[in-house]
Amino acid sequence: MLVIAMSRFWIQQIRLVGPFSPIHLLSILVLVTVPLAAWYAHTHKVAAHRSAMIKLYLFALVGAGIFTLLPGRIMHAVVFGQ
Repeated sequence: MLVIAMSRFWIQQIRLVGPFSPIHLLSILVLVTVPLAAWYAHTHKVAAHRSAMIKLYLFALVGAGIFTLLPGRIMHAVVFGQ
C-alpha cells in the first residue's frame, strides 16, 4: 500500500490545485496512517490499530476507487459507456 501511495504522486491527469488532485490527499493519508497503524499494532493498541486500518480501507481504497469512475477516466467509459 505504501508503494502504491508513493506512485500516485506521478499521476497528474486530474489537476485541481497546480499539479495536484484529491488522489494526492489520499496518498498523504496512506503515508501517515500505515506507519501509525503499524505502531499501534506494535504497542498492542488493538482498538486503535483496528480503527486506523478500517479508516484507511474506507478512505484510501474506496475513495480511490470512486476517483477512477470520474468522467474522462478509462473506468468511467468501461462502466458507463461512451
